[in-house]
Amino acid sequence: MKLTKEDVIYVADLARLEFTEEELGLYADQLSAILDYEEKLNELDTTNVVPTAHVLPVNNVLREDVVKPSLDREKALMNAPSQDQGCFSVPNVLE
Repeated sequence: MKLTKEDVIYVADLARLEFTEEELGLYADQLSAILDYEEKLNELDTTNVVPTAHVLPVNNVLREDVVKPSLDREKALMNAPSQDQGCFSVPNVLE
């Protein structure tokens, strides 16, 4: 799958990242290579492979649920670029 510079610009804009023209071309090529490799992995026959939720054996990773003080709302929103009724306001990422 070939990504264009416009695809990279769109994703970078969502992440609020800015790239130079040279970086856009570089990342478009790199991301395209990653997607090509992923498509190649999809060609593998995984019929007899047991699905796993985690690659490592993880047991009881939950800690005790204890109420602790947290940031107050004003402090949490202090650096928010946009707020609405005391909440973070973010642009839609899905169309």
